Amino acid sequence: MEAQNKEAAALVKKIASLHGAISKLPSLSPSPEVDALFTALVAACVPPSPVVDVATLGPKARRMRNELVRLCADAEAHLEAHCSDALAALDHPLHHLRLFPFHDSYVGLSDLEHGLLSRHAPDRLAAPARVAFLGSGSLPLSSLLLAARHMPDAVVDSFDMCGDANDRARRLLLRGNGGGVATRMSFRTADVQGLTHELAAYDVVFLAASVGVAAAEQKARVIAHLGEHMADGAALVVRSAHGARGFLCPVVEPADVGRGGFHVLAVHHPDNHEVINSIIVARKVAGGCYELAPAAASPPCKCCEVETPRRRLPPTSCHLDAMDEIRRRAW
Repeated sequence: MEAQNKEAAALVKKIASLHGAISKLPSLSPSPEVDALFTALVAACVPPSPVVDVATLGPKARRMRNELVRLCADAEAHLEAHCSDALAALDHPLHHLRLFPFHDSYVGLSDLEHGLLSRHAPDRLAAPARVAFLGSGSLPLSSLLLAARHMPDAVVDSFDMCGDANDRARRLLLRGNGGGVATRMSFRTADVQGLTHELAAYDVVFLAASVGVAAAEQKARVIAHLGEHMADGAALVVRSAHGARGFLCPVVEPADVGRGGFHVLAVHHPDNHEVINSIIVARKVAGGCYELAPAAASPPCKCCEVETPRRRLPPTSCHLDAMDEIRRRAW
């Protein structure tokens, strides 16, 4: 136990040092310095680290972690905006999505989410399903993968509170000549907590990690809002984090999902480097009654496993190389 405590303390100290350097950056837009610091941060946090539990951090470390999660969300938004603009300059941008540095990670996450839904809430996937993705951003890979790869008959509505992000997403789809996919997708500017009766129309709602990053209480309020307005029986997919990965994105406790009016069906913590987010799958309970969450699920059965990527996710240091390649093809 003492050895584990020392290991955890050393890791938190390293992460705090990286946080200090990131906080001093003049901008979070892609650059060699930004790239190097976030590469080091991801390398420190991504390996499975059961010795770190962010819920037990002291006040100072907790404040550092909360700020770091917000910085990570901002840096990701800058990266996606830059890549979306660069891809939109190509003749067929949707044919070049693999140039995005985290493409394979998104594919693996989407495959895993759909596999868990297929196992635990197959009735919600019956065609023609209606799907909402909350927090889609400038480069809506998750929404695109749902519409094109997993749910070819579904209507997928993507929501983001940033109008510029939605403009970039629409431009990318229009430039991409998405055909049938484009006719089934929409991008709407709205705060999640401003949506009410609209939420009752969806069979499945996906909640991105970037929604409610200000504090754990904000994420819990968002989930409770969804529980108040989603239809009974509808499925909710929440992206979370586990262990040291909780320094990269918000941690959502299954109990918070239960208190929000959902029955938690599955909790999955990936143990590889390709998929960073944990996944919680839940079902809206009639009357919003509270049900205890199950223990964290072991890796899903074969029907839910993510197929091995054709190539490994490029290290985060490839950000600028990928941007250069996108620009080269645009020229």
